[in-house]
Amino acid sequence: MKHGKKYVASAELVDSTKQYDIAEAMDLTVKTKTAKFDETVEAHIRLGVDSRHADQQVRGAVVLPNGTGKTVRTLVICKEDKAQAAKDAGADYVGAEDLVTKIQTENWMEFDVLIASPDMMGLVGRLGKVLGPRGLMPNPKAGTVTPDVAKAVTEAKAGKIEYRLDKQNIIHCPIGKVSFGAEKLQENFETLLSAVAKAKPAAAKGQYIKSCVVATTMGPGIKVNASKYGA
Repeated sequence: MKHGKKYVASAELVDSTKQYDIAEAMDLTVKTKTAKFDETVEAHIRLGVDSRHADQQVRGAVVLPNGTGKTVRTLVICKEDKAQAAKDAGADYVGAEDLVTKIQTENWMEFDVLIASPDMMGLVGRLGKVLGPRGLMPNPKAGTVTPDVAKAVTEAKAGKIEYRLDKQNIIHCPIGKVSFGAEKLQENFETLLSAVAKAKPAAAKGQYIKSCVVATTMGPGIKVNASKYGA
């Protein structure tokens, strides 16, 4: 894969053999941005677990102190008695069977987070095949199946992100935008690492955090020393 001049110039600032401490890594991340738009910064955390085993799954959610820099569109599926609270909390769409049908028949996907009250999961379950592959299926561990739908909307809007392993045992998460600056990115990154460390399964053996890389959307990967978080 051939990279452009800007990427090559950015990559020259990064020592690919070195694990940077977190503050230095965030500083470099901001310096190595290559695009004219405000790039997203992502963390890629490889864990020493086997996601094929149920007792080694790592999944949860955490509110980043500085948000993600992204406007989050929320859809709430709940009964009428909770609908107004959800709207007051800032939900973009609130409904029940009407919206489930809209997703089923029109493949309507104008939302980033789906929140459901527990008594509606029988209805939402019908959407498993549509929402599952997109990572949009509500889940109690992520706080998106909850009786307090209003609180879930507030947290989603404030920058709550879900983290979970992919098939390669890696967690991929946004931690903000380049425009946040190194300090705010560091706060978000450390909040995510703390949450992942606390979510360590009892069945996990050996080194838990195997490696950690941060990168902007178009920039080079920067290795981070995450040893204080249980590496």
